[in-house]
Amino acid sequence: MTLNDVWFAAIAVLWVGYFVLEGFDFGVGMLLPLLAKDGTERRVMINTIGPVWDGNEVWLLTAGGATFAAFPEWYASLFSGFYLPLLLILVALILRGVAFEYRAKRDSDRWRAGWDRCIEIGSFVPALLWGVAFANIVRGVKLDADHEYVGTFWDLLNPYAILGGLVTLTLFATHGAIFLALKTTGDIRKRAGALALKLGVAAAVLAVAFLAWTQAQSGGNAWSVILAVLAALSLVGALVAIYRGREGWSFTLSAVAVGVAVVSLFVVLYPDVLPSTISPANSLTVQNAAATPKTLGIMTWVAVIFLPLVLLYQSWTYWVFRRRIGVRDIPA
Repeated sequence: MTLNDVWFAAIAVLWVGYFVLEGFDFGVGMLLPLLAKDGTERRVMINTIGPVWDGNEVWLLTAGGATFAAFPEWYASLFSGFYLPLLLILVALILRGVAFEYRAKRDSDRWRAGWDRCIEIGSFVPALLWGVAFANIVRGVKLDADHEYVGTFWDLLNPYAILGGLVTLTLFATHGAIFLALKTTGDIRKRAGALALKLGVAAAVLAVAFLAWTQAQSGGNAWSVILAVLAALSLVGALVAIYRGREGWSFTLSAVAVGVAVVSLFVVLYPDVLPSTISPANSLTVQNAAATPKTLGIMTWVAVIFLPLVLLYQSWTYWVFRRRIGVRDIPA
């Protein structure tokens, strides 16, 4: 195993962290109009992710930065070819972040309702488009001999990619509903648990179809098949646990399902980082897309020193804000 392989695995871990953690707060944002009956309940839902949503986004920044430093060729081809969808994701994340900060700046129901719509849209768009983007990465895109994307935006909206987007959308919504059942009390907790079951069934059907399609078009290997089956079983286990009122176990299994599903996609992708549908010779791999060994060596030392500190701090944050909240905790 070379440092190229190590950093491919490290980037996979960063995306796992991002999708597991940001996934549930995307879900909470999307579910605002479905679960909250009034302004107080919307405040309860937002407060469940208020202390952690911005920290969760750090995983995305780190994944993007690590890709830029470790695999600059991959970064260049990816961000130029996927420019429009990534721009839409960025705008949605900005809109969402501003909405969290500004919704309480004025004592007006209309003002807060407008910013709540921004939270909903800013959660829905990335939840859908991240699935579309990753499905295209796994499937491959039109890369020429210079590793430049020569397709169009519409080429990215193929049936496989759209299915991938629906998978992440429903999976994150389920993950968010389970998180709300874990973090709230009273009627919101009951409604969130019931909704998680309904969303989870849809997510399970779509996820199984997507993972089966992925294995079929890639030829599959033993590890990717095992991981795909484990992801499906974890999601089913999460639904069984939420049905029995075991929210802690349900959230843990839901997180495992999301994380293992992401790992399975990276296993299918390896040793490519961005396959070419024009010719396999045009594909970007962990070898031809990587930075110099010296760069990767320096990055490895930085990661070894600082990553444990970041993990400890974020774990402490979740521990501090572990208590359930309900409408009685919201002042008039």
